[in-house]
Amino acid sequence: MAKHMITVDTERCIGCGLCKADCAARNIEIRAQKAVILTPDCVLCGHCAAICPRGAVSISGYGEAPISRDGGRPLDPSQVLDVIRFRRTIRQFQAQDIPGGVLEQILEAGRLTHTAKNLQDLSFIVLDREKAKFEQMAAALFRRVKPLANLFSPMAKRIQIDDHFFFFHAPKVIVIAAKEEINGCLAAQNMEFVAEAHGLGVLFSGFFTMAANRSGRLRKALGIPRGKRVAATLVLGYPKVNYRRSAQREALDVTYL
Repeated sequence: MAKHMITVDTERCIGCGLCKADCAARNIEIRAQKAVILTPDCVLCGHCAAICPRGAVSISGYGEAPISRDGGRPLDPSQVLDVIRFRRTIRQFQAQDIPGGVLEQILEAGRLTHTAKNLQDLSFIVLDREKAKFEQMAAALFRRVKPLANLFSPMAKRIQIDDHFFFFHAPKVIVIAAKEEINGCLAAQNMEFVAEAHGLGVLFSGFFTMAANRSGRLRKALGIPRGKRVAATLVLGYPKVNYRRSAQREALDVTYL
């Protein structure tokens, strides 16, 4: 990966101090009415480059330039709440593939996700042609432990682990791996929003995530990078069913102090 470096164009810098005030690493000072980067030791969050009114601060080493924002409110709050309110886990999918452009936008939502300490530690494994192979590997693992689970859970007794137990015939599955689990979970949520916007249904397969993290053989087959764990597994496809009512939830539990 290319080395990243923050630089300041002193001719464009007006010393307004916005970058200093917004620097999480306290790595910027204003000297002689110009911004100065103190050390290379930085989380590279990019706040300084994003907030500078003159574009004087930049970060090198990335394969893309920052995109300027034209202002305005990008989201309607009530529409966002409705997406959350009517969201359902989908287990019945149409026999319809997901266009490549749609899949690319879902993955882009994951790539753009903010990460703790700006680690940008996310890896994505798309299961497509070999999806059945990985599902069967996970199923074999669960079949071995099911007799024990049956002793403790009445629900486990009612469940049959067939070759489609994890993915329910969905056309695509995205396995999200990260060094920090929270980063993978944040990415999964952003990706689900984009999937929903394209009319897709989503299942978070906690069982497959569990299998991938418990089985060294499955981890190796998936190519999970060293030092990372599977944080979430998104099962994606066009829903075969239409839910007509929202999910009921408990009353808000909040304390204001």
